[in-house]
Amino acid sequence: MVTRRFHDSDPAVDGLYSDLAEADLQPLWRQEGLLPRTPNRLTPFLWRWKTLRDLAGRSGELVGIDRGGDRRVLALAHPDLGGLPFATHTLWGAVQFLGGGELAPAHRHSPAALRLVLEGTGVWTLVNGDPIAMEPGDLVLTPGQTWHEHHNPGTEPMVWFDGLDLPLVRNLDAVFFEPGPDELSDYSPRPHSSSEQRFSVAGLVPVVDPVPVEPTGPGRFSPLLAYRWSAVDAALSQLIDAGGFGAATVRYSDPTSGRDVMPTLRAEMHRMLAGHQTPATRRVGSGIWLVFRGSGSTVVDGHAFSWSAGDILVTPSWSAVEHEAFEDSDLFLLSDEPVIEAAGLARTANEPTQGVREGGLAQASTAGS
Repeated sequence: MVTRRFHDSDPAVDGLYSDLAEADLQPLWRQEGLLPRTPNRLTPFLWRWKTLRDLAGRSGELVGIDRGGDRRVLALAHPDLGGLPFATHTLWGAVQFLGGGELAPAHRHSPAALRLVLEGTGVWTLVNGDPIAMEPGDLVLTPGQTWHEHHNPGTEPMVWFDGLDLPLVRNLDAVFFEPGPDELSDYSPRPHSSSEQRFSVAGLVPVVDPVPVEPTGPGRFSPLLAYRWSAVDAALSQLIDAGGFGAATVRYSDPTSGRDVMPTLRAEMHRMLAGHQTPATRRVGSGIWLVFRGSGSTVVDGHAFSWSAGDILVTPSWSAVEHEAFEDSDLFLLSDEPVIEAAGLARTANEPTQGVREGGLAQASTAGS
């Protein structure tokens, strides 16, 4: 790529610009948008579940899983990102389809990944050889540099949401990928994975443990690799009952420290009862909202999006975000906030409500793809 060449009506200045370009330099005084008053690089965008599910099913019928691709994944490609297969500048979002009897072979990579099951049952993900059952609502971690493969011994397909920090790691030029062996892994399914047997009791962690809690990889991640929907559902219900409010949020965390499950990714489940409206809030960092169940509307910087189960909405950094639930709803949020906080860039602000309160946000115009 050639360095941008600026022009000026003054021949001497124009010559300066020519020499700067020749030396691969650019004048700061001619840069526009380099230092905006607020973050403004993305617009909100929504993908509909019906479209995602239909195209995932078609890909399952037409495209196999072979070495080279390894996965049948439909990546969310935000239209503001020039064709890149990224949901935001820092977050990857996708839906993955695994048909009955299929195996997605082992590989590992430096980007960290997590998976929230949307549809299907009976699939097993092996993480460093530990078989983890996957059921709707379960969150399964595959931290960076862990071997992982997916087995579907049944006859029905499974569809899940993939969330990764791939764009962030790519921008840091720190992506590594390694394919696993071609032979199939021999595993014995168990009711609970090894990580669940050791760390799934809330508030209690083993004191004597022959396996180090600290990972040996390049970053700390949760040693608990599966967060079951039954536990998340119960926790949300208990919080709403105890607080007497129409909404509650739980954050998936490392049971040994309380920190986020990944150094680069934050995962939360937000529950809103029918009729509940959240305040409009701005925060630094982008987010991917996945509607696990329910229906409602979200207003993002004045743009209203109606949503239902399976829809996926991107909220840009420092956008004012306000939700309303038309029925009891659960929304999964994936964000880059751990990185924002670690860099000392975290910032939040509350805004006046954006929606039409009389009758709710549903009266706002809807948008989406």
